[in-house]
Amino acid sequence: MSRVVSRGRRSPALRARRAAPRAAAPDEAAREAFMRAAVREATKGLGRTSPNPAVGAVLVKGGRVVARGHHARAGGPHAEVVALRAAGARARGADLYTTLEPCDHFGRTPPCSVAVLEAGVRRVFVGSADPNPLVNGRGVARLREGGVEVVTGVLRETCDELNAHWFTFITERRPHVTLKAAVTLDGRIATRTGDARWVTGEPARRWVHRLRDRVDAVLVGSGTARADDPRLTTRLPGGRGRDPIRVVLDTDLSLPRDLNLFRQRSAAPTLVAHASARARDLGPRIELLRCRRGPGGVDLRDLLARLAARGVTHLLVEGGARVHARFLQEGLVDRVAIFVAPKIAGGDGIPLVAGRGPARMADALSLADVRVERVGDDVLVTGTPARRGPRGLLAKNPRRG
Repeated sequence: MSRVVSRGRRSPALRARRAAPRAAAPDEAAREAFMRAAVREATKGLGRTSPNPAVGAVLVKGGRVVARGHHARAGGPHAEVVALRAAGARARGADLYTTLEPCDHFGRTPPCSVAVLEAGVRRVFVGSADPNPLVNGRGVARLREGGVEVVTGVLRETCDELNAHWFTFITERRPHVTLKAAVTLDGRIATRTGDARWVTGEPARRWVHRLRDRVDAVLVGSGTARADDPRLTTRLPGGRGRDPIRVVLDTDLSLPRDLNLFRQRSAAPTLVAHASARARDLGPRIELLRCRRGPGGVDLRDLLARLAARGVTHLLVEGGARVHARFLQEGLVDRVAIFVAPKIAGGDGIPLVAGRGPARMADALSLADVRVERVGDDVLVTGTPARRGPRGLLAKNPRRG
């Protein structure tokens, strides 16, 4: 049951805060430097806090960081509280930098806004506003009412990008979807025989494993499961990293039991998303997830809603060509990450996206916020699909909204 926290009481901490001499405000360069430190803290929680956001915080006094903290897991203390506990008495009169607006409600933990006030923090610098209706400005309002100076929007774009997956989860009630693929120079994800090992080099594959470590779930279609027989685990040096939930689309439950997906020794489960009326035993660690049937197989929107109900905030889609096409057609891809390798597979290789394309180049799906970087011998292109159409294979389906 939620609790109501009273506002406006003149606490000893508030009286002391108002009576204390005002310290000089840090300049923009200092603010951004300290917020970057908070962002680095927040990244430690990526893939580990769902269904909560990844948040980092640092406490600064006398121009030096005196404590750091990040949200490590759902149900555990939030980043601000971790930093306040680490600082102890040094928190009084300090500046707090937090990548996300402090919460102002009782959930699994008490409100961070109250903890900040009680600790005697003088100023709070916030990166992202919190779109959660339970917060959404209330945390900032409580701090200001308590006499704390609050500066919002510090390094906002960086902080927003950090939790883009969680913002999608909160506002659209579905996981944020990243489509990752590797293609040759002529746009092929595999040769004419279906061989895709390996399109890219080792540095790119290490990059993918680091990404898996930071997402909640990774998905492939049944064709990729058969052709590549992937494990979809996270393999980082020294055995570090965590495995995401593995999801395979198998509309009619026709995949063989001896696939690597069904034989993993992993703490993360394997989910088989299907639309079959029959049941099937695929092993002790395999969960069947029955979804509605759509025109192309498993209804993707129904699947995403079911994954969101499990607390999945970030889904990584890894193939194949038909799966790519379906997610793009439905307008369900929030970001793409495409590796381009310096290889040529030929015209009869398997394309990145299956099916017919648009008749005009003007109707082709375009990307915004495009970034290009070199990873070993390969080139990584990331971007956000533009929601445009209604024409063309890759346009958002107007009937589905």
